[in-house]
Amino acid sequence: MQRAVFLDRDGTLITEKNYLHRTEEVEIFPGAAMALKKLADAGFKLIIVTNQSGIGRGYFTLADAEKVNEHLCREFARDGIRFEKIYIAPEAPDQPSRGRKPSPQFLFDARDEFGLNLAESFMIGDKLIDLECGWNAGVKKSILVRTGYGAKQERESAGELKNAIVVEGLAEAAEVILKTE
Repeated sequence: MQRAVFLDRDGTLITEKNYLHRTEEVEIFPGAAMALKKLADAGFKLIIVTNQSGIGRGYFTLADAEKVNEHLCREFARDGIRFEKIYIAPEAPDQPSRGRKPSPQFLFDARDEFGLNLAESFMIGDKLIDLECGWNAGVKKSILVRTGYGAKQERESAGELKNAIVVEGLAEAAEVILKTE
């Protein structure tokens, strides 16, 4: 069985911008490509799991979100990085949703689709719901990055983060994962 690193998108891979839906606004965090390359070279599948409530709220369309994701994939492909899949939960928080984090459903879907061992996989994100998604799926570790909403989340939810690893950004998260192996 294979291992994966599940990644939140906004605030983890790219700069958090409220309801990002335009490709020209995408800003990849410095060092993100190198961190992902190290993880991929170590045999991890890379999978993005993202809540995009702006779709459900009517701020932009699923097609807009897909354009941003395609742009992101092209940018990372320049560095030889490939994402196995991008799972999008388009619903607003008050709408029923199969996969909206903290639901682990997309991680279960990826497990079944790609033959993944979730107990040897990791979740990285900048919000408690990202970490909870990983914990709910039974990943090895959930890692909070201080980018995006992460630093604020760390201050506001310290008690709930006792089972998390907290690091500055994606590069440090990759180092933690590679040392855990």
